[in-house]
Amino acid sequence: MNTTRILCAVVLMALVTYLPRVIPLALFKNKIKNRFVQSFLMYMPYGVLAAMVFPDVFASTASFVSALIACVCALVMSYKKCGLMSVALSAVGVVFVCEYILSMLGWV
Repeated sequence: MNTTRILCAVVLMALVTYLPRVIPLALFKNKIKNRFVQSFLMYMPYGVLAAMVFPDVFASTASFVSALIACVCALVMSYKKCGLMSVALSAVGVVFVCEYILSMLGWV
């Protein structure tokens, strides 16, 4: 790759990440008072994060069963308001234990 192409890629990536943050600040000078729009904007990051992460949860393990059990574990811990680090580490631990048990049984 030549230097010009790399610089163009870096500039385009900077614009793609910078513009979505600046455009709302430029367009909306006053506080948004509509409750529907406020709730939509409040839940949007969670929805986008779930749409990006959730499919990869089931594709990242050797078996669907271990991914499903770890996902249920993570959802239960999240519902009980455990911290992000403890939820993530517990889900990883559950996948490790499930994969070990499944391999011992010869299912993986």
